[in-house]
Order: sequence, then structure tokens, then C-alpha cells
Amino acid sequence: MNASPGTYDRLINPVLIAGCIIILVSFAVRASFGLFQLPIALEFQWPRESFSLAIAIQNLFWGIGQPIFGAFAERYGDRKAILGGGAFYVVGLVLSAFAITPGQHQLLEMLVGFGIAGTGFGVILAVVGRAASDKHRSMALGIATAAGSAGQIVGPPVANALLSEMPWQSVFIACAGFIMLSMMALLLMRAPKPQKPTGDEEPMGVVIKRAVRDPSFLFIFIGFFSCGYQLAFITAHFPAFITEMCGPIAPNSLLYTLGVTSASGLGAISIALIGLFNIGGTLCAGWLGNKYSRKYLLASVYLLRTLVSAAFIMTPITPETVVLFSVAMGSLWLATVPLTSGLVAHIYGLKYMGTLYGLVFFSHQLGGFLGVWLGGAMYDIYNDYTLVWWVGVGVGAISAVIHLPVKEYPWSQRDKTALAT
Repeated sequence: MNASPGTYDRLINPVLIAGCIIILVSFAVRASFGLFQLPIALEFQWPRESFSLAIAIQNLFWGIGQPIFGAFAERYGDRKAILGGGAFYVVGLVLSAFAITPGQHQLLEMLVGFGIAGTGFGVILAVVGRAASDKHRSMALGIATAAGSAGQIVGPPVANALLSEMPWQSVFIACAGFIMLSMMALLLMRAPKPQKPTGDEEPMGVVIKRAVRDPSFLFIFIGFFSCGYQLAFITAHFPAFITEMCGPIAPNSLLYTLGVTSASGLGAISIALIGLFNIGGTLCAGWLGNKYSRKYLLASVYLLRTLVSAAFIMTPITPETVVLFSVAMGSLWLATVPLTSGLVAHIYGLKYMGTLYGLVFFSHQLGGFLGVWLGGAMYDIYNDYTLVWWVGVGVGAISAVIHLPVKEYPWSQRDKTALAT
């Protein structure tokens, strides 16, 4: 039974299940793009920057599309927005299989980026948040975010296995098929219809204008930049980085015994490990977000990320340190998402959460664009990723600090406080 229209008393409900299925498959495909870096570059003899720029453009258009799909969902319905995102995703992947120039790949990654926007966090978290009751909302957002991590566990190993058996072009088409199958989950998503504004409710434009003028919104916007930078850089370049830095896996090592016999295999496993440990980290963040200040939790996550990244790049790169880094970074990987989305919902309300979170997420994707593109560009210049790692450390430290002055209470209460003073 619903507690109110569109809201479920139970934590696990059909909207959450459907959202988890869609975001799992979407992120499984998205997390696999770094594995295509070397096969495509080797086949066409492209510099590392060429395909890196394509993935960077994907991240940028994911960010551009996020508020667009969020606003579309709030106006016309969540299922229509998600189905539209799935269509962009499928078309972009299928056409990418036939792309033979850097420009073609870069153009088509715009479509893929819009596809991820329509099937990713912005739309899914908004509908999951609206369907959940107040007492379950933070945990529901954590579960939906963790589903993205589950996709990251499944996607890279599956893509790596497929790449060992078939050309990369066929793997792109297979990924498009996975996205199409995930759209069947929309049959479960009986989300509430978009509500028409009542006479005492402010229209979307007024709410957005007021939010973007709020210093707290600006702090959250800037803080999310480093999250996108670090995640996108690691997703796109970490497999290639490991392949080149680690060399062969020692036959007498535990990794070799577990079946990881090559550095390329370790690259896929490292991304999967990040996803695996992020499930626990994200669920923990969602649970803590119900009990403690989200801004202080976010500052702590960014600080820990900064320390982990600095420690990793300052120590010799070995298979063992790669595994340790993957476990540590995985525990923090998407912990920012339920906290950031929950903070936006808490301060500015649920009605336009998809659009407002989409705007904040654009900063995340600007960071993602810079991280992916800069990784390829710096590698081509210096044949090394070290400088890009240190930039990530620096922006992470900024994010840890900039969340501290956020005013963490609802806008309506802030208006009353301002009037009282």
C-alpha cells in the first residue's frame, strides 16, 4: 500500500526494483568503455587522446543531458524519459560499431552520453526518491546507487570476455542488446504521473533561479566536480594504466592462482573490484545520510579519496597495490551520490529534484570530461599519467573543504530564518 500517492511504505518496492535493473545495465555498459581504449587505438593506430576525447565527450553530454532528461521526466513522465534515454543509448552503441574515424566516434559518443543521462542517476534517483517514504528515502537512494556499482562489477569482466572472443565492433552491438533488454523493467515502474502545480506552488523556473543563486547550491555544484574527474579518469584510463605499469602477473602469486594471469585481466578485475566494494560503501553512505550531516559525510568522503589517491601514486605500482587501491577507492567510489542527491532533495524539496540534481550533476560531468581528455592528452605528451593523478588529488582536497559552509536545512526554513533576522 502507498503511504501517499506515488509513495511506498516498504523500502523494497517495484519502482526501486525497476530503477535498479535499468541503472545496473546502463552502468555495466558505461563502465566497460575503458577496455575499448587499447583495441580501438591499436586497430586504427590512433594516439591515446583520440578515443579518450570520445569518452570525454560522452561524459560531457551525459552531463548536458541530465537536467534535460530530469525536466522532461518531471513534465511528461519518468518512463518516457527513461525509454528515450535507452533509445539514444542503443543507437549510439550500434552506430559506434561502424565508426572508423576519431571524429565519428566522438560524434556518436554524444548520443551515448544522452543515453546514459536518460538511464542514469538523474532520472532514476529522482523517481526512486519520490516513490520512497521519508524514513526510507536515503537508504533507497543508496540501494539504487549501489545497483550502478553492481553493474560496474559485471560489465568490465563480461566485456573483457567478449573482447577475447569477438571484434570490439560486435561487443558494442551486444551492449546495445543488453540496454534494450533492460527497458523491459519499465513494466514494473508504475511511477506517479507528473503532478500539476497547484496555486501555491512555485513554477520550475522560479525554483531553479532561486537555487542557482544560493551559495550552498554553488558549493555543492563545485564540490561534485572532483567526483566526476576522479571517477571518469579511472574508469577510462585505469585498465590501460595497469596494463602498462604492472607487467605480467607472477605465476606463484595469489592473483595468478585466482585466474588473473595478465595485466589486461587485472585491469578489468580492478574496475570490478571498485564496483564490488562500492556496493557496501554506497549502502553505508545511504544509511549514514539518514542519521548524520550529509555535508560533513561528503567532506569526509572527499578527504579520504584524496588521501587514497595520493598514497597510491606515491608508492610503487604493483598488482598488490592495484588491488588495495581498488578496494579502498571502491569503498568511496559512489558514496557521494546518495549523499549529494539526498542533500539536494533535503534543501530544495522533491518536486524538482531531478532537474536540480541534473544541474549539479553537470558539474560532475565537466570534471569527467576534463579527467578523461586530460588523461589522454597528458599521456600522449609525457607517456605517463602521473600529472593527471595529482590534479585529481588537488581537486579532491578542494571538494573536501568546499562542502563545509553548505547550509544544510530546507529552503523554506531558511526563508523563515532570514525573515526572522
